[in-house]
Amino acid sequence: MTESQISPLAGYTIGVTAARRADELGALMERRGATVLHGAAIRIIPLADDSDLLAATTNLLEGGPVDFAVATTGIGFRGWIEAADGWGLGQRLLDVLRKADVLARGPKAKGAVRAAGLVEKWSPESEASAELLDYLLDVGVEGKRVAVQLHGEPLREFVEALRSAGAEVVEIPVYRWTGPVDPGPLERLIDAVLAGQVDAITFTSAPAAASVLETADRLGRLEPLLEALRERVLVVGVGSITAGPLTSLGVPVVCPERARIGALVRELAVTLPQRAVRLSIEGRDLELRGQAVVFDGELRPVPPAPMALLRALAATPGRVLSRPALAGVLRRHSGREAGVDEHAVETAVGRLRAALGDPSLVQTVVKRGYRLAVPLA
Repeated sequence: MTESQISPLAGYTIGVTAARRADELGALMERRGATVLHGAAIRIIPLADDSDLLAATTNLLEGGPVDFAVATTGIGFRGWIEAADGWGLGQRLLDVLRKADVLARGPKAKGAVRAAGLVEKWSPESEASAELLDYLLDVGVEGKRVAVQLHGEPLREFVEALRSAGAEVVEIPVYRWTGPVDPGPLERLIDAVLAGQVDAITFTSAPAAASVLETADRLGRLEPLLEALRERVLVVGVGSITAGPLTSLGVPVVCPERARIGALVRELAVTLPQRAVRLSIEGRDLELRGQAVVFDGELRPVPPAPMALLRALAATPGRVLSRPALAGVLRRHSGREAGVDEHAVETAVGRLRAALGDPSLVQTVVKRGYRLAVPLA
C-alpha cells in the first residue's frame, strides 16, 4: 500500500460526544480509517414525554393569534408537530401556524415546514439565527406574537432582542438536554484524552461541550483537560454556536463552513493529517500520526509508551535524549513514578524499534542515550 492509498484518518483515535446520530458520525470517521471512542455527553428528553413542550404548545394555542413562527431545526419542528398530533393538538397547531409568517433557519427546517403542509415566508441563505433576528427586527415585531422553536438550549440573546423590540415571545422547547444516564463512557473518554490516547474530539451541540466541561470539573480534571484541548488535541465543532462553551475558555475549535456532520468529518479529515510530524530518515519518509506511523508508505501501529518516546525524539530530530530524560517522558505519559526507570526506557525503545520495522532508525549513543537517525542541520 502506498501512502496515497492510506485512509486520511488511519492511525488516529477520535472522540465522539454526540448523542443523536452518533452512530452515523462514527461510521463516517471509521470509513476514513479512524478509531472512534464514543462517550455520549448528553441525553435527549423524548418529545412526547416532555411536559414543558406540552405546556408551551397549549400556551401558544390559547394565547391568541401568532404573527411569526421561527423554525430553527428540521428534527425539532418535525418532532413538535408529531408530539402535538400525539396529544390531539396537531390540527389546531397547524391551523394557527398557517395564519402566521413562518421563518425557517435553514434547508432542513424549511423541509420540515413544507412536510407539515406549511409554506415558509422567508429563510436566510446564511442559515444563521442572527440573520433571522435582523429580518424580524427590520419588519417590526412591536405588539406581535412570535413563536420561537428552540433547539435544545435557550436562545437568550435572540429572545431578549425580540422582547426588547416589543414582541410577545413564546419559547417552544421541542427537546431538552440532560446528562447521560450512564456517565461511565464519557468519563472514560475524558480519561483517554488526558492519557494522550485521543487525537481529536468532536462536538455537535453546545450542551455536549458544556457537559464535557462540567463532567471534567466534577472529576477534578477540568484544568488538565483544558490544557490538553488547547495544546494537543484537535477540537472540531459542527458550528460556532456549538464551539461557544469551549472558545470562551480559550480552547481553539475548528468548524466547517456549513454546519453539517458530513462537513465536520471532511474538515477533520483535512485538518488532522496536516498536524502530523513528518521527518526524512536516511532518505525515507516518516510520518507520525496519532497512534501510528506511516513509514515507507506503510501504516504501522505503535503502542502508546513507545509512541510517547518517538514524539519526544522527533521534537529534536537527530539530537540525543538521555535515558533519564526519556524516563521522564514515560512518567508523564503513564502518570506514575514507580517502575519507570532506565530499564523501562530500554524496553520501550526496543518496542519502538520493532514497531518501526527497522532498528537502525533509533540509534543508541553509548553512555548518553538515544537519537533518531536524522542528520543534524
